[in-house]
Amino acid sequence: MNNETRARLCEKAKEIRRGIIEGTHSAGCGHPGGSLSVTDILTYLYFYEMRIDPANPKDENRDRFVLSKGHAAPALYATLAARGYFSPEHLKTLRKTDSFLQGHPDMKGTPGVDMSTGSLGLGISAACGIALAGKLSGRDYRVYCAIGDGESEEGQVWEAAMFAAHYGLDNLTVFLDLNGLQIDGKITDIVDPTPHDKKFLAFNWNVITIDGHDFDEIDEAVRAAKAQKGKPTVIIAKTIKGKGVSYMENQVGWHGKAPNDEQYDVAMGELN
Repeated sequence: MNNETRARLCEKAKEIRRGIIEGTHSAGCGHPGGSLSVTDILTYLYFYEMRIDPANPKDENRDRFVLSKGHAAPALYATLAARGYFSPEHLKTLRKTDSFLQGHPDMKGTPGVDMSTGSLGLGISAACGIALAGKLSGRDYRVYCAIGDGESEEGQVWEAAMFAAHYGLDNLTVFLDLNGLQIDGKITDIVDPTPHDKKFLAFNWNVITIDGHDFDEIDEAVRAAKAQKGKPTVIIAKTIKGKGVSYMENQVGWHGKAPNDEQYDVAMGELN
């Protein structure tokens, strides 16, 4: 990845992070911490990698993205707005009754959303189905999915992992957003799901571990995933919860809390 591309992605990531803060502040609720940690992955996928067209969001040959950690919807919405699926002004309507930007992604109401998610574990299962459908229909689209590290405590995640390996879904790439924190504290203190790498290896997945905020490492991992034949790939992305906003970084309290007016101003100042 050249310097110009990297710089462009960095600027887009800042724009998306501002959108996350804008939306959660306007709503007075939401999940900024895990949205900020997954931002760089979404930026890379939507502005560099995925074959998509905002003017034709239902193109049958498009690449698909499933946000299995559906509570990070502010990140997905801000990304879709920045990519041109709808006006960024709509981010201010997050979670409002008459808004199409609900607390979790809704494929029926929101342009660019490929799967409705929210119940943890559901998204990766749906991503497996979408990937298998691509195989059966002879289409060459790829499916990307982001799951949370706390979400990986769900049994459904591992059922999906077994399914994906059994059917050789090499068109599926899963990003595990490993920020180390979930709503109640450290993942290792709640129901320790580690080591993720050895577990996915045992399920016969291709496993890659990266810095989830480094665009070069993300790119290299995705290239390797596309080259892998016969098995799905999981990219374990080590991230920082609340990345980009100093007072939110590595603070579990920002899992599901919106910034007040003063905190909004500080966050936007840092992201500008």
